[in-house]
Amino acid sequence: MRLSVLDQSPVISGLGARRALEETIALARRVEELGYERYWLAEHHAIAALADPCPEILLARLGAETRRMRIGTGGVLLPYYSAFRVAESFRMLESLYPGRIDLGIGRAPGGDARTAQAVGGGQFPDAERFPELVWQLAGQLAGTLPEEHPFKRVRLQPEVDTVPQLWLLGSSDYSGALAAELGLAFAFAHFINPRGGEEVTRNYRASFKGAKAQVIVCTFLICAQSDDDAERLAASIDLRRLHMALNIDSAVPTLEEALAHRYTDEQRRYVISQRARAVIGGPEKCRRELEAMAERYGADEMMILTITGDYASRTRSYELLIGAF
Repeated sequence: MRLSVLDQSPVISGLGARRALEETIALARRVEELGYERYWLAEHHAIAALADPCPEILLARLGAETRRMRIGTGGVLLPYYSAFRVAESFRMLESLYPGRIDLGIGRAPGGDARTAQAVGGGQFPDAERFPELVWQLAGQLAGTLPEEHPFKRVRLQPEVDTVPQLWLLGSSDYSGALAAELGLAFAFAHFINPRGGEEVTRNYRASFKGAKAQVIVCTFLICAQSDDDAERLAASIDLRRLHMALNIDSAVPTLEEALAHRYTDEQRRYVISQRARAVIGGPEKCRRELEAMAERYGADEMMILTITGDYASRTRSYELLIGAF
């Protein structure tokens, strides 16, 4: 099974954003050594727990720090931007690191409504234009815009002979259907929506219009030496999920902070209800559950998002997981 990494550059309580970005760079180097397939960065805005609002900038550094694995975004929030500007940015990355760049795009706002308006230059992003933007972006990168399109003869630079691989990200049947219609590779976010995704990916493959359908499924995962150790580490993300539900904008809790929290019965029920988004356990349990998930989804590749209350256990999780395969 091919395994890849999604990194949201988490900010651990008491450590700050600069440390989070340093740890992203260090983790990218380490997972390349371990044999992971690709490394994607996510775009988020105005969220205290996540440090990366502009993954395309950080990608330029990751390309210089790595040599083999593919690097990319998971993903750029396309409704905020012009398709042409995104195409230029990623053509530049492709010119620097040929054959290694993935351009994953999504339509979610990546923050609250006020933040969305600020990022959009005073305008709310128009999600209804998303299919048009994706079609235009794909056409510009491939040079297939129709002759009558006003941007057909606009020169896209740098002019190099390879292009980034375009992936459409989503957690619903809408994204899967659009990816199939446009002939794009599709990444499903199980860590956002753990229910119904198997039907989404089946329908994507059945209705795909293109040369080769490709599916990545991304799940949250914590792997530790034993199932009990992994459950203990999961306390930080349990409390983080509760904070999100309560609109508490704070850094990712340390394990000590998480273990000290006293849940009400209602809070505990909520936290347990969120566990379907994740695989949590020792190496063998994680391997079994990932294999089963890949089979259910018909996935070509599994992408792993790991956040814990300290960076060392996050790195160790990726080490233990790939060791189990």
